[in-house]
Amino acid sequence: MALVKKNELIEKAKSARTASQFLSVQSSAEKDQALHAIAVQLHTDSNIILEANRLDQERAKQNQMTPSLLDRLMLNEDRIDAMAAAVESLTKLPDPIGDELDHWDRPNGLHIQKIRVPIGVIGMVYEARPNVTVDAACLCLKTGNAVYLRGSASALETNKALVSTIKRALRQTKIPREAVQLLEDTRHETANQFFRLNGLIDVLIPRGSSRLIQTVIKQASVPVIETGAGNCHVYIDESANPEMATRIVLNAKTQRPSVCNAIETVIVSRKWFDRFGDVLIDTLRTAGVSCRIDPSAADKFPQLPTASEEDWATEYLDKIIAVKLVDTLQEAIDHINRYGTKHSESIISEDPAHVAAFFKAVDASTLYHNASTRFTDGEQFGFGAEIGISTQKLHARGPMGLNALTSIKYLIEGNGQIRE
Repeated sequence: MALVKKNELIEKAKSARTASQFLSVQSSAEKDQALHAIAVQLHTDSNIILEANRLDQERAKQNQMTPSLLDRLMLNEDRIDAMAAAVESLTKLPDPIGDELDHWDRPNGLHIQKIRVPIGVIGMVYEARPNVTVDAACLCLKTGNAVYLRGSASALETNKALVSTIKRALRQTKIPREAVQLLEDTRHETANQFFRLNGLIDVLIPRGSSRLIQTVIKQASVPVIETGAGNCHVYIDESANPEMATRIVLNAKTQRPSVCNAIETVIVSRKWFDRFGDVLIDTLRTAGVSCRIDPSAADKFPQLPTASEEDWATEYLDKIIAVKLVDTLQEAIDHINRYGTKHSESIISEDPAHVAAFFKAVDASTLYHNASTRFTDGEQFGFGAEIGISTQKLHARGPMGLNALTSIKYLIEGNGQIRE
């Protein structure tokens, strides 16, 4: 059995590598035709996909999966429609492959051109998020990359159905079906081998919990683009409009609590909280949010649990929020830089100097002023879809759309030059 599994791991990687070489020279029209076919096939196969997802959900409930993870796992007609629409939207975006990024001439007459090219084979490692299967496959196809998917056991049936749908669509096009591969062996020891497929996989992109991401970073020998957990914050400044601040915090926490751009802590100016804190807390609790209050306000809210050091560092992914009180903007910045995961942070303020200081000093991929963190998303940024949100500083940062899945190549034109 182990030999069969190892063969699956290696043979699919080799197939993806071969497909990537063919895919890298395909025209934009041929790639867009493939994406359109996938969007159509998702609708055609929706009943098959939903039945597979039902099996995964039943097993997940038996295994007592948390409500937030169940929400990530669950597909319905609306979510399939949204996936298909995201795929279709990619056909309307310009193909970055072949774009000239720069050019210049040297004194010796050489003309140097810098262009975008595909990376090659992208290895995706992710948890109970079936939408990632489609987003990753289609973003990679659009940029001329093959993709090797390693989802979690909890979504295996859904992922198998989705990849089968993609391959059925590709059968109608010039794009090789082997350009999209799914590792069906979800054992941890096989995953560790997957992380070390140097020469077959060019880069790994993990999406999921902090534990998953750190495991990939520590175990992989293949280069990793780190997508971060989302311990995100909204800071309510002393000058914040109370109605706006309350509305934004409520949206950032409750619109979809299980995703990485939902906030986990609201940091509040003590002066603002003294005037409007009751309304903020009541609004959150009415929406079903469990509030963990700063110890300094425990006397005012004896009915609420007190926030601990662990709460400041926790990504709840649930209807739970920690409430931190600060006396100054600098305290808020220091708290975010200590406990944040460099994902998304927001300031609600009418003070331009405070906004400028926040934007300059907070270390995160995406900063907001008077807006919800829930907009940190490839589709919301106009990227069509995203393959992840990078919290590192090399190659790509923030929502990763098409350009983040490219590398560069230098093309040099000469007329007989030799180096002396």
